[in-house]
Amino acid sequence: MTIPFNRPVFVSESLKLIRDLVKSNKQINIAGDGYYCGLCEKLLAEKYNTPVLLTSSCTHALEMTAILCDIKPGDEVITPSYTFVSTVLPFESRGADIHFVDIDNLTGNLDLDNLKKIITKKTKVIITVHYAGNSTNMDELVKICKKNKIILIEDAAQAIGSKYNGKLLGTFGDLATLSFHETKNITSGEGGALIVNNKKFLDRAKIIREKGTNRSQFKEGLVDKYSWVDTGSSYILSDLNAAYLYPQLKILEKINKKRIKIVKMYKKFIKIKKPLYFIQTPKFNTFNGHLCALVCLNNKQRQDFISFMKDNGITTPFHYVSLHTSPYMAERNNNNLPGTDKLSECLVRLPLFYKLTKNEVKDVIYYVNKFFNE
Repeated sequence: MTIPFNRPVFVSESLKLIRDLVKSNKQINIAGDGYYCGLCEKLLAEKYNTPVLLTSSCTHALEMTAILCDIKPGDEVITPSYTFVSTVLPFESRGADIHFVDIDNLTGNLDLDNLKKIITKKTKVIITVHYAGNSTNMDELVKICKKNKIILIEDAAQAIGSKYNGKLLGTFGDLATLSFHETKNITSGEGGALIVNNKKFLDRAKIIREKGTNRSQFKEGLVDKYSWVDTGSSYILSDLNAAYLYPQLKILEKINKKRIKIVKMYKKFIKIKKPLYFIQTPKFNTFNGHLCALVCLNNKQRQDFISFMKDNGITTPFHYVSLHTSPYMAERNNNNLPGTDKLSECLVRLPLFYKLTKNEVKDVIYYVNKFFNE
């Protein structure tokens, strides 16, 4: 028996679309921003009720937000430390002064009380990370940003389909990003998207995504030739990737429901006692089934658990090494982030993917219970 942590989603229709795409030679562009990119963007724009631009990764979408926010050396950017480096790197590389905010260790999401203590007059951007497909109190966060004239960015890499009080996460900030990496609910292998809620950023976003050229205006017939007009890079997604993604987008709700069902099985049949706990979903959130994680007593117990599960053919990774303790940032930060430290040292994730079978789920449950109860 071998149960991996993840198997990327595959929908058979994708093969047909890719074959058709490769065989075509005129109407469909297999490079970037082609026919299937357009179809994906249309579905996403309808879902989020705002323009959505596909990108070659969520990292690149976040790079675009840093450019759009006109980040300069010394600008303060507040972000959780409990996140992947892609959240922070685009802002740090442009000279921003990174301030790490703590998280609620029960949910993994931004701690608003801690946030209020570290905002200053120099704070230009706040990035909230929707960990596990959930969120902090978005009503309060939006109020804080408006009051202090701060740009709000949602890193919604894990949150496609998740909602806050019935409204999709990714629709609250000025800008938001999605990920279609192979570990996400739906995937294009590598890929992402930029959600543009504040329309003042839209025209420039199209330029930045196209290497700083006004090519999108040329394609729309607004100019008779395109040229270099701004900074940017090649952030567009290949149409091959979009063809793989498109059939999954069409059945997103089905995929999420299957993942949610698996999480419910884990939480119902795995018997753990306090102070151990599962990462929780706040009452104001509608969960998308992105992950199921439990929090061990300490780092040693977590390592023993990971080794035990590996010996029984089951992969259970931890997630994340907090950024404020990383070799690159540690010398520049003296943060006291107890919630972050707790999850960084103790959280472990259980296998969760669309084609995980009922028998595989039962095996995971059996060995988790065996470790913690025997």
